Amino acid sequence: KGFYGNLTSYVLVISFLVILNLITSPEYLWFVWPMMGWGIGVAAHAAGTFGIGKDWEERKIKELMEEERKSAKTL
Repeated sequence: KGFYGNLTSYVLVISFLVILNLITSPEYLWFVWPMMGWGIGVAAHAAGTFGIGKDWEERKIKELMEEERKSAKTL
């Protein structure tokens, strides 16, 4: 959930910065610096969230099964 919030913020803020940059100073594209910096952070967050190279599919299936089990107990 945290990763998707981070990704959404990234897309919205970077989009705003691109527009702001192109309107105010199109001769110098400074938006690429925050885009790259934050992008590295988002990529690292994705790697940690989805466990790239760490059997992330199996863990995600177990997580979904546990959520379903919990919701079935509350009914």
